[in-house]
Amino acid sequence: MDRMFRVLGFWTFVIALMFAAGHMYIPAALFAVQTLLFVLLGYLRLTERTYMYLFGGYMLVSFVGMVWYSTFMMH
Repeated sequence: MDRMFRVLGFWTFVIALMFAAGHMYIPAALFAVQTLLFVLLGYLRLTERTYMYLFGGYMLVSFVGMVWYSTFMMH
């Protein structure tokens, strides 16, 4: 499971580079922070259950943030 967090770090880095190439620096910075977080967590060698809880928490925060932004900020 630790390898999958490093894979997530790689893909968030790719997305951050694409945002930076498109001159969208705020989302690029957000994805760069996610990259650092995923890579750091990938090298901590935590248990499988801990990685699943961390990923579930990440998905909950990201989905709630996306719904909140689309509901209240895009009107």
